Amino acid sequence: MSADTATPSAPPAHPARAPRTPWVLMYHSVAEFTDPAEDPYGITVTPRTLDAQLVWLRSRGLRGVSVRELRAARAAGRGAGLVGLTFDDGYTDFLGQALPLLRRHEATATLFVLPGRLGEDNVWDPLGPRKPLLTAAGIREVAAAGHEIGSHGLLHQDLTAAPDDVLRQELAGSRERLRELTGTAPEGFCYPYGTIDRRVVDATRAAGYAYACAIVPGRLGGPYAMPRTHISEADGGARLRVKQLRHRVKYLRGAAA
Repeated sequence: MSADTATPSAPPAHPARAPRTPWVLMYHSVAEFTDPAEDPYGITVTPRTLDAQLVWLRSRGLRGVSVRELRAARAAGRGAGLVGLTFDDGYTDFLGQALPLLRRHEATATLFVLPGRLGEDNVWDPLGPRKPLLTAAGIREVAAAGHEIGSHGLLHQDLTAAPDDVLRQELAGSRERLRELTGTAPEGFCYPYGTIDRRVVDATRAAGYAYACAIVPGRLGGPYAMPRTHISEADGGARLRVKQLRHRVKYLRGAAA
């Protein structure tokens, strides 16, 4: 058959499409540990594992960025190849362990902190272990290094169970404290425990935030109920790929965030 009469190749039956909801990874603490009993909540990854996970992202053509940077890039049509990196609670190990690795991989992140517990520890985790939280100076150091500071509330409370006055203080109060601490009011909020309902989402919007991160938002969606993928020490390349595909399938037609 001549080139003039050749039948053109048919397009793929199911062309790949990017999900409308961005892929955002959820970390907490980065520290050395050897016994799973030292990490009963599965919130800690070792520096070696974080390094390997960042290498895997780059091998897939992805670069980790803060949620602020991710949202701005997507709004400008430049979001391809970016994945959000978030670290909850604001542990001091972010400075010594995570920050150098992020710098090495030219990545940025969003650190969600608790301005009502500066220099304290994760008292809300009854099984421990106790992990120290950043001081005001530590938070300013993270911000000066080019990373986004977001609010995680004041005291790490379940906001769905909070009275209206406590809810306002956790949202607007923490935002004002961080504005005083860093000079900039945070754009992002992270719901403690990932628990949300319509009242909490509406209050977060009213408090002036531009977006908020949940974990599994259920029927709620959009910029004030952004889903995230929990990342653990067990997540090597194969598990990360499964989690990436799961997100892609689940949010292919989801509401944009």
